[in-house]
Amino acid sequence: MNELEIEARGLTFHLVADGPDDGDPVLLLHGFPQNSREWDRVAPLLHAAGLRTYALDQRGYSPGARPAGVDAYTLDECAADAAAVLDALSLAAVHVVGHDWGSLVAWQLAVDRPERVRTLTAVSVPHPAAFAGAVGSDPDQQRRSSYVTLFRQEGKAERVLLAEDARRLRAMLTGVGEDRVDLYAAPLAEEVALTATLNWYRAMRYDELAATRPSNVPTTYVWSTGDLAVGRVAAQDCARHVTGEYRFVTLDDVSHWIPDEAPDALAGAVVARAALGT
Repeated sequence: MNELEIEARGLTFHLVADGPDDGDPVLLLHGFPQNSREWDRVAPLLHAAGLRTYALDQRGYSPGARPAGVDAYTLDECAADAAAVLDALSLAAVHVVGHDWGSLVAWQLAVDRPERVRTLTAVSVPHPAAFAGAVGSDPDQQRRSSYVTLFRQEGKAERVLLAEDARRLRAMLTGVGEDRVDLYAAPLAEEVALTATLNWYRAMRYDELAATRPSNVPTTYVWSTGDLAVGRVAAQDCARHVTGEYRFVTLDDVSHWIPDEAPDALAGAVVARAALGT
């Protein structure tokens, strides 16, 4: 395992590279409130299948990549980061796997720079237009996404999430395993770090998500029936926004935290998608 500091776009990103040197490259993109450690249980399974992984700590999560201001945390910026990191690694095109916010970045990368994405495995969060459409029309998804209102409130969200030794932040991670909660919560205990990661929510515009073009990249979308954040309407609508070869994988009785809770099933979906894309 190689822990690297990658210079890209005037920022410094922490990245973990591992697996066979000659393996097909896989870029792993985490979500909130996690970090690159969320791939700890998935990456070794990908290595065993002959793939080489690059797990990135994204903008706001890498200490050297925390620009000031909400506008610095749009999906366009985050997708540009991913492309620049690939440039720094001299990787022309890769298999991309993203979970939660990492999924939205992966979708954006596939839409804007399809030549960089050999295959896409989106985990938990569907195509941005499918998600935004559900938020706009489905009462169940509106209820599931209601927490975003708090996260958008600068200052208040930080106070609520960090109060009582970050009790509410830690409670969000129910399902990752008690031994892993601190891996994700501890790095965000410093308010400057939490603010940077919450800025992803504050920069989000549902109308922009809704306007996202269809993706023509070969795609697998993995969704779990126990996901509290993403409902069935959004999940099932994903197919309508993918023009490339598409598979929908449903995991029963698994929470939102698929990489932690169901690494074998997820790795199997990634390996199958990568094999189809080569």
